[in-house]
Amino acid sequence: MRPDQQWPVVVVGAGPNGLTTANLLARYGVDVLLVERNETTVQEPRAVSIDDESLRTMQAIGVVDAVVSRVVLGYGSDYFSAGGSCFLRVRPTAKEYGYPRRNAFRQPIFEQQLRDYFRARALIEAHSEAWFSTELIDVRQGPESVDLVLRRADGSLIEVSTAYLVACDGGRSFVREKLGIKLSGSTFRERWLILDLEETRDHTRDTKVFCDPARPCLSLPGPDGTRRFEFMLQEGETEPEVTSPEFARKLLSRHGEANTPLRRSRVYTFHARMADRWRDGRIFLVGDAAHLSPPFAGQGMNSGIRDAHNLAWKLAAVVQGRLGPRLLETYELERRKHVWEMIQLALRMGKVMMPRSKWNAFALQAAFRLLSAVPPARAYFAEMKYKPKPRFDAGFLAIKGKRAAAVSLIGRLFPQPEVQAAGRRGLLDDFLGNDFALVSLPQTPANLFDRLPADLWQPLKLQRVAIRAPSDSAPAPNGVTSVFDVKGEFSRSMQHFTPGLALIRPDRYVAAYLPTENLEEGKREVDEMIARTWK
Repeated sequence: MRPDQQWPVVVVGAGPNGLTTANLLARYGVDVLLVERNETTVQEPRAVSIDDESLRTMQAIGVVDAVVSRVVLGYGSDYFSAGGSCFLRVRPTAKEYGYPRRNAFRQPIFEQQLRDYFRARALIEAHSEAWFSTELIDVRQGPESVDLVLRRADGSLIEVSTAYLVACDGGRSFVREKLGIKLSGSTFRERWLILDLEETRDHTRDTKVFCDPARPCLSLPGPDGTRRFEFMLQEGETEPEVTSPEFARKLLSRHGEANTPLRRSRVYTFHARMADRWRDGRIFLVGDAAHLSPPFAGQGMNSGIRDAHNLAWKLAAVVQGRLGPRLLETYELERRKHVWEMIQLALRMGKVMMPRSKWNAFALQAAFRLLSAVPPARAYFAEMKYKPKPRFDAGFLAIKGKRAAAVSLIGRLFPQPEVQAAGRRGLLDDFLGNDFALVSLPQTPANLFDRLPADLWQPLKLQRVAIRAPSDSAPAPNGVTSVFDVKGEFSRSMQHFTPGLALIRPDRYVAAYLPTENLEEGKREVDEMIARTWK
C-alpha cells in the first residue's frame, strides 16, 4: 500500500455500489482507492434482482458477459390470492435498453466478479487499489481536499488525502453520520423473515407473490438452483422464534420446501427513507447511504447503481479538467426525483402484496382481474410499464430550446438496439466508447456530420456514430462509425422524431439534441451547457 499517496477519488464501501463506482472511475481513467472494512466482499445473499439498466452499467464497465453468465435472465411474476388463484401475471419481454427488465442474481457472486475485475484492472494499469480489512475512522474536509484516517486490521493508522470522497458505506453510513446528515422518511411497522434456500425443489423461473392477508409471502427465483422466500411476520412472533430451523420448516412446508437446505435466515424491517442532502462539499453519498427503499420493486441496489454511474463519469470529467466543478451539482439534482419515484413504486407494490384485510384483498384482486380483461391494461402490467422510466428534467442538459424533438429526447436514457457494423454484431453501447457520443438517428442523413467542425467539443472526447436503417446504403463520412439497426425496431420507434443528432453522455442519457434544420442553435445550447459547468 502507498499511504502517502494523494488520491483523486476515494470510495468507501465495497458493496455493489462502491465496486461499481470504483470500476467505472478506473474505466474512465481515474486513479481510485477503494476502502472496505471487511476482509472480503459479502458472503451471504442480500439483493436478488438486477434490472436492465444495471446490466447496461455492467456493460459500460466491461464485465457484463461474466455477470450475465451467472444470472437468470428475464423472469416474471405471478400474483396469487389467498385461495391460490392467479389474479395478475407480469411477463416483460421488451429489451429497450439491451437486456431483460428483470433478472435474478446472487450478490456474493456478483460482488466477487466486480472485485476480481477491479483487481485485474489495477494490476494492468497499476493506478488503482483496493484496501480491504481497512476501516475509515475519521473524516476531515478542507476547501481543497478531504483527509481520511484509516485503521488497518493490525490496528495501525494510515492517513490519506483525496480530492473527492464517495461514501458507499450503506444504510448505517459512518460518513453520513459524521456529516450530520439525517435520513427522512418512514419505517415499515411490519417485519419480514428472509429465508435463502439452496437446491430448491421449485424450478419455475418466475416470482410467486402470495397476497394472503394472514401471511403475505414472496418466492423469488435465483441462479444455480437457489430460491428466496420472504414471509411477513405477525405480532408477537419474536426473532429467536422465527429464525429457528423448526419455524422455517413449518413455513416452507406449505410450499413443498420443508427439507430444502437453508443458507440464511434473517429478520428485516424495511424503510422508505432519503438523506436530506447527498453532498457535503467534496463528499458524496451513493446508494443506501443516500436512500433506503422497501424491496417490493427490487430497486434498492439498482437505484444505487444508477447513482454510481451518474456520479462516476462526472467525477472523472472534473478530475481530468475536461468539465468544470459545477457539473457535480447536477448529481443529486438528476437522481433524487427518480429515486423517490422508485420508492413510491415499492410502496404501491407493497400495498398489493400486503392487503390489510380479506375484504381489501378481495377488492384489490377483483380490480386486477377486471383490468386483465382489457388488452391495453393487461399489456401495461405484463410489460412492467408501471415502472417509472428514468427521465431528467434538469441537470447537465441543453434544455433551453423548446423544439418537440428536444423536449422528447433530452433527459431520457437512450435506447440500446442490437446493431451491426463491418461484420461485427453487438449492442449499440459497444460502439459508443467510454465518453460522449454524437449519434444520428436512422432518418438522418449521415453526411450531417460534415456540417460540424472536426474538433467539436474536444473536452467531451466525442465518438461519432450514425445509426442507419438496414436498407441504407449511402457511404459514411470520414470519422463516423456506421452501425445498422439489425431488427429495424429502433428505426420504427424513432420515426416521429425530427432528423438530427443526439448528444449522449457516458451514462447513456441524452444531454442535447441538434435537429437538422437548426444545427447551429443546437450547437450554441451545448456550448452554453458546457460553459455552465465552469461558472
